[in-house]
Order: sequence, then structure tokens, then C-alpha cells
Amino acid sequence: MTDCTSEALSFSPLNRKKIEVNFEGGSITSDAGLLLLREVDQKLGLSHKLSQLIEDKRHPSYIDHSVEDLLKQRVYALAAGYEDVNDHDTLNKDYCFQTAVGREVNLASSSTLSRFENSITRQSLVNLSKQLVEQFIESHEDVPKELILDFDPTDHVLHGHQEKRHYHGYYKADCFLPLQVFCGDQLLVSFLRPSNIDGAKYAGAILRLLVKRFRQEWPEVSILFRGDSAFARMRLLYWCEHNNVGYITGISGNNRIKTIGKSLIEQAEKNFEETKEKQRLFGDFSHQAKTWKQARRVIAKAEHHEKGDNFRCIITNLKGDPQSLYDQAYSPRGDMENGIKQLKLDLYSDRNSCCDFTANQFRLLLSSFAYVLINELRRTYLSKTELAKAYCGTIRLKLFKVGAIVLKNTRRIRLLLSSHYPYQHLFTTVAHHLAPP
Repeated sequence: MTDCTSEALSFSPLNRKKIEVNFEGGSITSDAGLLLLREVDQKLGLSHKLSQLIEDKRHPSYIDHSVEDLLKQRVYALAAGYEDVNDHDTLNKDYCFQTAVGREVNLASSSTLSRFENSITRQSLVNLSKQLVEQFIESHEDVPKELILDFDPTDHVLHGHQEKRHYHGYYKADCFLPLQVFCGDQLLVSFLRPSNIDGAKYAGAILRLLVKRFRQEWPEVSILFRGDSAFARMRLLYWCEHNNVGYITGISGNNRIKTIGKSLIEQAEKNFEETKEKQRLFGDFSHQAKTWKQARRVIAKAEHHEKGDNFRCIITNLKGDPQSLYDQAYSPRGDMENGIKQLKLDLYSDRNSCCDFTANQFRLLLSSFAYVLINELRRTYLSKTELAKAYCGTIRLKLFKVGAIVLKNTRRIRLLLSSHYPYQHLFTTVAHHLAPP
């Protein structure tokens, strides 16, 4: 918190009344809603589990802040909108933030948190990444019938001289190229990669690990691999076909495919000229690329409207009507991009400003854990409210960014929220559901 000062700031008067502002209000927080996130974390036990997976090489005699406290401080701050480690030089004095983390003294400074991020080991990152998958498994009370695994790369633009920094021709910037995997709105994988690689690099290895773990837990579960055209790779498709995994991915519309689909495009154009209404025609055919040992099913979609043609193809080993597969099995993969947007825009997963690549992978995971906590709040405790489909940023604005006066004595900590807070009923409802038994 900012140090108190007696200097008064003057503003334009109202009805001849002077308006003066100073910083003598005492212990007031703008993040009272973090107590909700604290309760979610305690119910999941997420921070405690994660802290057990991080190797701590510090000498016990010189430790003021445990790994669990440092982890909570960083993850909760990201959830509250504080992307920069430097914010903690003042944030660490906030009484509400201290309470959320579980301490009654000043939290770690920016330098301590920086050392924490840069001390992470590769083995710790592996263990933390596995916990994302384990958390997903634990979230299911019943055995799921089907798991749809959405794979997608994204770009993290860089502005410094980070390790493994490369220029990417498509994004036209120096960046990283992380790979994310979602199942519905639940995050399974956040894997940082340099950008001088193929977009599908490591996807096969990650898919094999996920399928193996899920089949250990749920032997009969149906698994579908879904992605854009970057993942239509021979080895990936071949592995799915020989391991009872369905796949449906985009495939580049090369000249050969366009030639095969020419009749569909011409028919859509003809129908549009006759009706002057947008046309969507579907068809399927077998296609065998030069490097493939067998032909595979390709579904084509030909659209025609006043702005021209739109021809797209997907490749799949699923059976069914072409239009139903395209609209119901493939098109929903776009929803995962909403998750990536929330990670980047709301939780600052692309704030990869450490010099060391390993530390930047840790930063990506910290944002991912913040997403897991907020998503658990959304899917479990907000599912029947107006925020059931809200983005993380909206939940933060309406539930976390709540001003309150903090009063502490030897017996209790009281937070006095505004009497005119517009989401009192929603806040109260969630708090009741999260209350310990």
C-alpha cells in the first residue's frame, strides 16, 4: 500500500463545497474478492499440492516466505490483475492480500519473487505440468464418456533478449510459440516452445502422454483429438488410427484438394446466383497425400455469398454425415481460443520477460494455475448465475475488485465492503457456497 501522506489534493468544488483527497484512509483494499479465490484454492488444495512439487534449495535458517506462500502470492496477484512482479513492493503490505495468502505480516518483495521464479528447475516444471492433468482428473466425480482434446498454438510476442527468442514469419515478430491443450473450458497443458519450430512440434508426444494417463484412469473413455491444419501430420494421424483415438483436424486446401472439390465450389456458386442467398454445401472424398501410405476421409465445405467463395476442408477418421461432423464435431474447437484469450489478455500468460527460458515457462504455468482457480469458481460456483460464461476479466471486475476497509485486532479480521456494491447478492451467494462446513 502507498505510504500515507498529509498532502491534500484539491478538485473542482461541488455546490460550493470543497473536494479534498488525501491518503489517510488507513487500511483499505481494492481486492476484497480474493477471499473467494482463497476459499476455492483451499477446497481444491491446489497451491499446497503445487508447492510440494517445487524443489526448494534455500537454507531453512534464512527462509521468511515458504514456497507455498510465494506461489499463492504470485498466482493470486495474476488473478487480481497485477501482472508485474514490481507491483508486489507495495501490494505485499495490503492486509486483504496478506489474509488471502495466509499471513499477517508483509508478503515477499519483488526481488524475492524474482529469485523464486528464476530458481525453478526443469524437473519442477515437469511435475507442475503433470499436476494440471491430475487436477483435471480429480474434477470429475463420474467417469466421463468422451474427452475432446483441443490442441492449438499461439504467439507470445517478446520485446527483450530472452533465451530462445526467434523471429516468426507468420506473426511478424520475435516471439515464443506455446502449445495449449484444453478439454472443454478446462486447461490441461501450457507448454512454452521457441518459435523456430513446426507448429505441431511435441503435439504427438503430449497426446500420447495424455491418452495413456486418461486410459489408466478411465479405460473405456472415448478420446477425440482436435486441431487446426497445423496438426494434420502423418505420424499424428497414424498414431491415432492405431491407438483407438478419433481425430478431426483442418487440412490445408492445396491445389489437389481444390481440384477435387471444384465441382462443390461451382455448385455453391450456381445456387447463390439462382437464389441470392448464402450457400453452404458439404461433401466428402478420399484423399491420399504423397507421403501417406493410405487414403483418408476428407470433408469439404464450400460456401458462397456476396463476398465470394470460402472453401475449407477437414480430415477425420470419424463416421457420420459430413455437415454434422463439420458443424458439431469440428467447429466447436473455436471455443478453446476463448480460453487462450483469457490466459493472454486477462491473466498475462504472455508476460515472458525473464531472460531465462525455464523461468518464462514457470510464468506461463503461474498464469495457468490462476486460470484453473478462476475456472473452478466459474464452473462450480457460478454455473447458475449471470457469470456462468463470463471471461476471467469480467469475474475479476465484478467479484474480485471490491473495495473494503480492513480492520484487524487480536481476535478477528473484518472487511467492511461498500453498502452500494452492485453485486452484493452474487458475492453473498458464492461466499455461502464456499463457506467451510
